[in-house]
Amino acid sequence: MRIKTIEVSVGLFVLAGLLAFLMLALRVSGLNDFYSEKGYEITAEFEHVGGLKPKARVAIAGVEVGRVKSVTFDKTTHYAKVKMLIFHSIDNLPENTEAQILTAGLLGDNYIGLLPIQSVDEVNDLGPNHSAHYLKPGANIGIESTHKAVILEELISKFLAGQAAK
Repeated sequence: MRIKTIEVSVGLFVLAGLLAFLMLALRVSGLNDFYSEKGYEITAEFEHVGGLKPKARVAIAGVEVGRVKSVTFDKTTHYAKVKMLIFHSIDNLPENTEAQILTAGLLGDNYIGLLPIQSVDEVNDLGPNHSAHYLKPGANIGIESTHKAVILEELISKFLAGQAAK
């Protein structure tokens, strides 16, 4: 009887370990919605998005503040339109926030980096109207405030073209 109890305990321990590993893999990959925080949507227009994909992270200063919901092509402007879900806890993004597509490491996945830019007047504004300076749900970050993705192939070809010219 004692051996059977040990075998069942070991089996349950292994099963719990496998479930924990599965939850960790889903959480790291961004494929699950078990822990997804609710938020508000904003969009950004980009000249080139590189390999940006839905569910990519959105970060400020390296800290995840949201996820990419969709990447589409706007037929009227001929720009890529990226819809992002920003967590509710991030409710003070200035209206002149800039967005850029970054790469995690040399060959890593692309993600969006937001750069909140505040003027001295906005920082010193303590009046009741201070929330008017923040991005609202549904706001759009225009093409003038975005930076396209750095494409590794373009950099290599420019470098090789420069070397060939010498």
